[in-house]
Amino acid sequence: MGMLVCAAVVFGGCEERAAKIEGIVRPPQEAEGWKAAAPDETYDRGSLYKYIDGAAEVYLAYDFRRVLAQRYVKQSEEPIVLDVFDMGSSEDAFGIFTFEREGPGVGIGQGSEYAAGLLRFWRARFFVSVLAERETPASRKAVLSLGKAVADAIREKGRVPELISLLPPDGLRAEAVRYFRTHGSLSYHYFISDDNILKLGQDTQAVLARYRSGEKSYRLLLIEYPREDRSKEAHASFTSNYLPDAGPDGAARVEDGGWCVARQHGSHVMVVFDAPEKKVATDAVDAVERRLRKVEKK
Repeated sequence: MGMLVCAAVVFGGCEERAAKIEGIVRPPQEAEGWKAAAPDETYDRGSLYKYIDGAAEVYLAYDFRRVLAQRYVKQSEEPIVLDVFDMGSSEDAFGIFTFEREGPGVGIGQGSEYAAGLLRFWRARFFVSVLAERETPASRKAVLSLGKAVADAIREKGRVPELISLLPPDGLRAEAVRYFRTHGSLSYHYFISDDNILKLGQDTQAVLARYRSGEKSYRLLLIEYPREDRSKEAHASFTSNYLPDAGPDGAARVEDGGWCVARQHGSHVMVVFDAPEKKVATDAVDAVERRLRKVEKK
């Protein structure tokens, strides 16, 4: 599992400061013998690089507001660090959770995973990371206990971005869905160009999903723009720069031999990459268009 955060600061000791984070209460002062080590510190958009230099841009590509953290220590054991990120919205909390999601959940928050001493989950507008610097049976128990306590303390409940509901379910690999907003995030997951030819930005929403087709896989990118003129501009830009040989159906075979198709519908743009056959690609965008039309009729 990739790790966006190598935690090294502290959160927790002050109830008054913790209370400023709406929807979350003071973290536990102890879990399975690990005790909170120091008073809390917070980092916002202007100071995040001081905390997680090298990964801050991942969070700043969303509507990140601030992070609080608490370091827990226990004699003869390595520390555990709890990070609570206020992502500004439940959609962006979900997005940062999906950024590196790889495995099944562990029943904490509204979506979670645990591996190698690291618990990651989201609930409401919060993304939470609990990291044991050395995984042992005892530290695993403490990490899960801390995570559950924080999740239970968040009274709100968020929603999955509506864009996710537009993904056709057949062949979808749910653990590989990535929700994001910016060109930099897309390039992290799937590189298409140094230039922002899809005109992504903080006011766009995008989901990149991986699908199985027999023994092969392909990717479906779905983007929602704030206005239809923006989606038309982005579709024209992508087609001229990436698919200049596309036919009337928007499909073309690309250099690696796979099929790519791009289509614009209202304020949305759909792109299929790496499809093993042309029909697989066009069927995928057809399925998304059908779902969009159903939403429009409501």
